[in-house]
Amino acid sequence: MKFYNTMTNQVEEFKSIKPGFVKMYTCGPTVYNYAHIGNFRAYMFEDLLRRTLQFCSYRVLQVMNLTDVDDKTIRDSQKASVSLQEYTEKFKKAFFEDLELLNIEPAEQYPAATDHIPEMIDMIKILLEKGYAYCADDGCIYYSIEKFADYGKLSGVDLQEQRSSVRIKNDEYAKDAVADFALWKAWDEDDGDVFWNSPWGKGRPGWHIECSAMSMKYLGKTFDIHTGGVDNIFPHHEDEIAQSEAANGKKFVNYWLHCGYLMAEGQKMSKSLGNFYTLADLQKKGFSGREIRWVLLGSHYRQQLNFTIDGLKTARKTLFRIDGFTAKLKDISENAKVSENTEVSKLTNEMQAEFTASLENDLNMPKALGSLFEFIRKINILMNNKKVSATNAQIILKSLEKLDMVIGCLDIQKEEEIPEEIKQLAKQRSEARKNKDYAEADRLRDEIQSSGYELEDTPSGARIIAK
Repeated sequence: MKFYNTMTNQVEEFKSIKPGFVKMYTCGPTVYNYAHIGNFRAYMFEDLLRRTLQFCSYRVLQVMNLTDVDDKTIRDSQKASVSLQEYTEKFKKAFFEDLELLNIEPAEQYPAATDHIPEMIDMIKILLEKGYAYCADDGCIYYSIEKFADYGKLSGVDLQEQRSSVRIKNDEYAKDAVADFALWKAWDEDDGDVFWNSPWGKGRPGWHIECSAMSMKYLGKTFDIHTGGVDNIFPHHEDEIAQSEAANGKKFVNYWLHCGYLMAEGQKMSKSLGNFYTLADLQKKGFSGREIRWVLLGSHYRQQLNFTIDGLKTARKTLFRIDGFTAKLKDISENAKVSENTEVSKLTNEMQAEFTASLENDLNMPKALGSLFEFIRKINILMNNKKVSATNAQIILKSLEKLDMVIGCLDIQKEEEIPEEIKQLAKQRSEARKNKDYAEADRLRDEIQSSGYELEDTPSGARIIAK
């Protein structure tokens, strides 16, 4: 198995610290608002990584943090005139509902920053004792990046050329601002009632120290994989490395994996452009979690993804065709009286091997899906020529189930009961077609589709499939 390691800028053979077991940290949401589709591009990539590791027989311990205290959560909770906990709780709940909608597998741990303040204070103490941190005249504790010789090794920033003489207190700052960053922020009036007591007075942690402290608690001082979007590389992940390796005296992470940006309708997402989508927005437009998941999986994780409504419509058609393919296989597995065809087993084994090899080569999902589409094309030809037996069909269905351990939206085992009224509409449409009343047939098809079902016309009649 090979992954592109951002630290070395090359594809490397993956070797976990403990054979057969992977420890992985993923940067989770800042729960100050509902997550948007750009956020879920990263979470979907991380789900693909997790599922691929499991598909290849690794056990995975995944930790995803919840940032529930930072500049934005404090600012917006005060605007809403509610406590920080009350404000962030609704967005935590919405986040987990969105994960379920997209069939993203849950991590083993979801540590919240506000539950781990003591661990952060302990880490800051170590950095002060080792001389990597200092208390400034504003009462805050800052990390001195000049003291860490390897600062910039992940992002490639040049410390000597870009060194700023200022300190940065804000959690998030400009991508070209190389400066000392806050580990602990002294309380001020803007923080209201959000503070914790510390050896340096009341205050709160900076954003970067949160991930270092929580990853160390649950994964140890050195672990296998750290993931995030490319926007996390600098300064967030660079700062994580600096503080973690300075405090622990050990390598922080062995493999850094980052996904590319998401564009929407060919442009950067913006509410003013009308291309800013949450999952709730897309559901209101009639799209399902399956369809959204399919689009987010469709391009290579390191490439920029252009997310479009047309892409969702295409995903709907693609999934509909796959559903029709599996429905045919189920019919054959129950009814066919055809002799077993050894060519089918050969094609199935070849497809599964190609699918696996593509995933093992830096999660090349487009190539993996390409092998699946080519397989479906070939099997459809064999089915049309009645050269697929019941045993063959069962073998194919089991193979598709295995692939869905990674894809996560094929729903091979889904057996949805079609309502009687939908069956009657389909029957009426068939009668209208026989009578060449095509206008009525089209009207009935539209009515069926508006109820959440699709029709596939086959030689044996129309097949009803839930969207």
